Amino acid sequence: MPGIIGIINQVPASESLRLVDAMVSVMSYEDFYKSRTHFEPEAGISAGYVGFKESRDGIFSEPSGNIVLAFSGECFVADGTATGATVIQMYEQDGEKMLGQLNGLFCGLLIDKRRKKTILFNDRYGIRRIYYHESGGNFYFASEAKALLRILPELREFNPEGVADYLSFGCTLDWKTLFRGIDILPGGSAWTFEAGHWRKGKYFSPETWESQPQLAADDYENLLPETFKRILPRYFESRSKTGIALTGGMDTRMIMACRPQENALTTCYTFSGNNGQTLDDRIAARVAAAEKLEHKLVRLEADFFSNFPKYANKTVFSTDGCAGICNSHENYFNGKARELAPVRLTGNYGSEIMRGISWFKPLSLSPRLFNPGLRPIIQSHAARLAEHKTRPMTFGTFKEVPWNLYGNLSAGWSQLQFRTPYLDNDLVALAFQAPEAARKSPRLPLRIVRENSDSLAQIPTDRGYANENSGARFLARRIFAEVTFKLDYYNNEGFPNALAPLEPLLKTAGSRLGLLGLHKFLNYRSWFQNELASYVRDTVTASRGRLGEFFDSRFLETMTEEHIDRKRNCTLEINAVLTLEAIERLLFRELPRN
Repeated sequence: MPGIIGIINQVPASESLRLVDAMVSVMSYEDFYKSRTHFEPEAGISAGYVGFKESRDGIFSEPSGNIVLAFSGECFVADGTATGATVIQMYEQDGEKMLGQLNGLFCGLLIDKRRKKTILFNDRYGIRRIYYHESGGNFYFASEAKALLRILPELREFNPEGVADYLSFGCTLDWKTLFRGIDILPGGSAWTFEAGHWRKGKYFSPETWESQPQLAADDYENLLPETFKRILPRYFESRSKTGIALTGGMDTRMIMACRPQENALTTCYTFSGNNGQTLDDRIAARVAAAEKLEHKLVRLEADFFSNFPKYANKTVFSTDGCAGICNSHENYFNGKARELAPVRLTGNYGSEIMRGISWFKPLSLSPRLFNPGLRPIIQSHAARLAEHKTRPMTFGTFKEVPWNLYGNLSAGWSQLQFRTPYLDNDLVALAFQAPEAARKSPRLPLRIVRENSDSLAQIPTDRGYANENSGARFLARRIFAEVTFKLDYYNNEGFPNALAPLEPLLKTAGSRLGLLGLHKFLNYRSWFQNELASYVRDTVTASRGRLGEFFDSRFLETMTEEHIDRKRNCTLEINAVLTLEAIERLLFRELPRN
């Protein structure tokens, strides 16, 4: 996704400029990107920026040129979006303390020539990533790992610990990467380069929010509606059209109910399958109509399957492998959404932040997939996740979101500007003070919707919640929602062993009664057996020689055929193999060398 690039310290000026140009080039893979470079020879700093043409980030300086800022992302203030010039003004007024005032998802490099100091920083969650490598007294950094791989080909090797994490959880932990010698700047960092040395500090720590006193239930229930309505207008302020990625769930319903009415540059859309309609499709259309906004279905068309290798490669390349082959739809959907509106406002992370829901767990891939030497390592890694879950709210906010959910986010972020109010500093700080029972109850979100839009409160969500939250009708809706949700889950992910003999019957009955496809339309399990079978066979075959350090080549062959023949569900195993194959091919072998 777009971001910043830089080299600090002892690289000769001409060489440094050439390397930064190469880094910018490898990150400029979309024609709707803009880019710029900046060089400070006395400070030994070369920097670059890549971003969307319509965005307001970039490289800025105050009139005298003594302060320069390379800034990527968005920072929100009380009345909207702050520009890089605003951030410089905040720094001139408050110095480094201004970092604690920044609210949003961003990363930046600030060069203060008067104080001979440079500060590299990111948002407090670490979602706007900065990858870095240190060697020979030089410090290299970039928002995309491929920029470092482009100029430092000696780093084009897998990091065994990162791969073990990926094969255990679908992502890397502890700010590690899949690449040897490359790490990620932790969230809330402020690394200062001064007098030839780095001071690796932090301007924010989760303990700040953890140490807040817990609120009484009544106080929290009064503060949440007020806080949500106060912060929401920030996320609608834009010179470009804003698209609300509308679903049938509660998180986008709250946004629609509380949105500022004066914003005319707003449209709605819902991601959908190539045919039929999910509950999201139907409910989102009703919600948009009630608010008198246009609504469109962004469908998965036939070209997604006919050009699948293209979208798969693009997804892995743009996200440095953080989004895998089974996330290829994210790049596809968000590319089509950009044609409707270059800014995407979503309810993402509402369930993690506001209700403490977590889907982060071990993948439990078949041990037969791995080489014998790797099996005990994968088995030992599974226990590592429990070590991080001692504080559930901190785990969800500062680990699950920036580690496990980063892949989908980065795929979308490569195509358009992404916004969510559920990571606003004020809202998250309040969520840390919530009593657990009040935070997990659906009653308060329903009240917020009802108090701001009674018409929206009358429309049931995809899980059956609506204004009347009791009685026979409510119970019937909830049972229907839960049963159909489970059927969809099993249809996509595979039925448990106890139900496996009944799978053909359940699928036939579910299809005839219209109970399948109401919640989920992404079915890579089936696609790998049908539309994408040839792609899977060819790619797994190609990977057997190149990924022998990780996988058992004999199992790869039987795994593919057994999945295609419907004898075994190997969707997750196939995704892992195809993703690592694409990383090795696109980022190690095919990436131009310096």
